Amino acid sequence: MGLKEEFEEHAEKVKTLPKAPSNDDMLILYGHFKQATVGPVNTRKSQEDAMGDYITKVKQLLEAAGMAS
Repeated sequence: MGLKEEFEEHAEKVKTLPKAPSNDDMLILYGHFKQATVGPVNTRKSQEDAMGDYITKVKQLLEAAGMAS
């Protein structure tokens, strides 16, 4: 599975969390999502790096919720 496919899969998985993430977590997810889908605005992070960071954050949230990633 490629990075983009894994990113899209985790974008769907985050919607299955039993409880909404905290505002701080939501801001982090939103930033990584926008960076991954729109591209850099004022940072040097690549879209691929943002996808990887988004996937990592979703995995952390799923693990904290007791759900398999």
